[in-house]
Amino acid sequence: MARMTGGEAIVDGLLRHGIDTVFGLPGVQVYGLFDAFARNANRLRLINARHEQTTAYMALGYACATGRPGAYAVVPGPGVLNTTAALATAWGLNAPVLCITGQVPSAMIGRGRGQLHELPDQLATLRTLLKSAERIEHPTDAPRLVANAFQQMRSGRPRRRSRPWRRGCGRRGRRCSGWAAAPRMPGPKCWRWPSGWAYRWSRSAPGAASSMTGIRWR
Repeated sequence: MARMTGGEAIVDGLLRHGIDTVFGLPGVQVYGLFDAFARNANRLRLINARHEQTTAYMALGYACATGRPGAYAVVPGPGVLNTTAALATAWGLNAPVLCITGQVPSAMIGRGRGQLHELPDQLATLRTLLKSAERIEHPTDAPRLVANAFQQMRSGRPRRRSRPWRRGCGRRGRRCSGWAAAPRMPGPKCWRWPSGWAYRWSRSAPGAASSMTGIRWR
């Protein structure tokens, strides 16, 4: 059984579901994830930006241009809020976009203690914008929740997804063996379209955006 940090478990899930490009802007709550990106640089391309909104719009453009899920990673709080314009656009286009964001330390969630990038209820906020939003509480939860995000994007009406993780989870090693029970989901048959057909496809295709917020990184 492999021993992985939360960040490594997420990256492993992305790779298993065919993600080879991630758009991102690093910050303290997601250092563990970006460390995992760096360790897998031979298999996963990371494209950095100078503003969170840019990462989300690049992921949206990638999804519309390729017909494949677009993924991006940003810090929580104001960082992920800066991406909501792109998430709202993805909602309207039914585009498959995966948002991966962080969280404040687990013990501080919902306490209102003024933690860096704290929101009153980040998960509830994301759920008002997305087809699916879940928080990864522990590295061993990552395989199941990442697989669920892709299943949601590839079934029903396409929508965005989000998967947050609690700070500290990304750098804490845990034995993860959940991938056998969460195999790569097959993509829909009609995810590629000629240039200019994005709107037509978006009204009939099956699966879209998602968000992950809150893996602990230690």
